[in-house]
Amino acid sequence: METAIISGKGGTGKSSISAAFAMIAGEVVLADCDVDAANLYILFDPEKEEERVYVGGKKAVIDYDLCTNCGLCVDYCRFHAIHTIDGKVEISEVSCDGCKLCARVCPFDAISMVENNLSRMFSGNFRGGKMVYGRLAPGEENSGKLVNMVRAKAKELAKEGNFSHIIIDGPPGIGCAVISAISGVNQVVIVTEPSMSGLHDLKRAVEVTQKFNLNPWVLINKFDLNTEMTVVIENYCRKSGLKIAGKLPFDPIVVDAMVNLKSIPEWAPESEISSRLKKIWRKIVGGKNPC
Repeated sequence: METAIISGKGGTGKSSISAAFAMIAGEVVLADCDVDAANLYILFDPEKEEERVYVGGKKAVIDYDLCTNCGLCVDYCRFHAIHTIDGKVEISEVSCDGCKLCARVCPFDAISMVENNLSRMFSGNFRGGKMVYGRLAPGEENSGKLVNMVRAKAKELAKEGNFSHIIIDGPPGIGCAVISAISGVNQVVIVTEPSMSGLHDLKRAVEVTQKFNLNPWVLINKFDLNTEMTVVIENYCRKSGLKIAGKLPFDPIVVDAMVNLKSIPEWAPESEISSRLKKIWRKIVGGKNPC
């Protein structure tokens, strides 16, 4: 079974909750698909068994032995990635979209395309089973393809090790990386927070999941910081036929656990928030009511 934890926006506590579920579930394959900002490897410090290069696209580079600094490529670049600095044409690696137009218009064949090969996928052992994660290098693109690569490796490890559950820490938002993270999964948990922006982004995330015929669980984190908005979100879920997985209060234990490189149930196994997380996980995987 694959369970993806996503959020319509960043900062909802999605990764902390994913880490907690991974340790509560027992032996699992944990896939950190938030490839633009992977962070669970910092928490769990996995023992690396495999590292793969991920090529997400190409960038333009200039051969200055051929370039005459004519500036034609500067005029054609729609992404404003090429500039003339002190009489020398330069291409910004970050801004270059890899469209190849500059290489085509260059009258001296001074521009060529090279592969982006700084991004990586890693896999290995962690204290809860197996872990896979991707790290997209700054300025590189096609994060959805890297997510696909991470998920494929997670499935491979689950089959080899006879793991019954894959937990996916998905990216925030509703972009292509999220779509890659939830396509084909068994269930989705959307972590939200009690605020107007939280509700707005929850609705967007719900729309995306429903395009995949998924009826997501909704988990309201830090619900006690704004109980009025919590009620609004609960009413929205009920009217929309969404399943409410549960509510978690604001608790400094969450920060303490992260600072000490532990998941919440590892750091404070007897705490109220750990108890709630365990009940919510049992509800998600077994259909039991946590409240």
